[in-house]
Amino acid sequence: MKTVYFVRHGESEMNAGNVWVGRGTKLTKKGTEQAGFVASRCEKLPIEVIISSTLLRAEQTAKIVNEKIKSKIEYSDLFIERKWPSEQINLPKDHPKAEEAKKAVWDNFSNPEFRYSDEENFNDLKERTRKALSFLEGRPEENILVVTHGFVLRMIVAYVVMGNELSASECEQFVYKFHTKNTGLTVMCYEKTIKRTPWSFLVWNDYAHLTE
Repeated sequence: MKTVYFVRHGESEMNAGNVWVGRGTKLTKKGTEQAGFVASRCEKLPIEVIISSTLLRAEQTAKIVNEKIKSKIEYSDLFIERKWPSEQINLPKDHPKAEEAKKAVWDNFSNPEFRYSDEENFNDLKERTRKALSFLEGRPEENILVVTHGFVLRMIVAYVVMGNELSASECEQFVYKFHTKNTGLTVMCYEKTIKRTPWSFLVWNDYAHLTE
């Protein structure tokens, strides 16, 4: 049986601030501390490899964790955060153009083919999620840590629960109702001999290691 530990990155400047920073947003001081806390938990786990999103906040989190567990780190775009419209990047979150793009994307999420500009729509995200799970299934390691992001983690949850028949409207319910904390720990198992439902959940968004 394969066990995959998913960790959302530590608090980033974009989480804490009022600007859509994009790929280059860094961990805040608090985010660095959070990464240290979850690293102490991961030190007790039999992790063989860390797979990290290629976005800076995830890379920084993965490196802090690896200071404790002394494993190897690989990077994959399969686990990056959802790509939002480029019109939002470097704008204040309350800028009219940023608010327009955000509202259009959210209001049309249940339309799987809607595209405001160059963002990922539901169909894109569903296919990337399928590829991400297939990638993990094919890894030789039995214990994997994945450092990822809140939205894509909820996509993974939705896909595992509903399977390839997952619809945009169903996924929207998971996105709105499954919340994540920075460095929250989610644990899933994969057993390839169980053909109908090879993936299962053990833990969702455990953040007991945080001080607040």
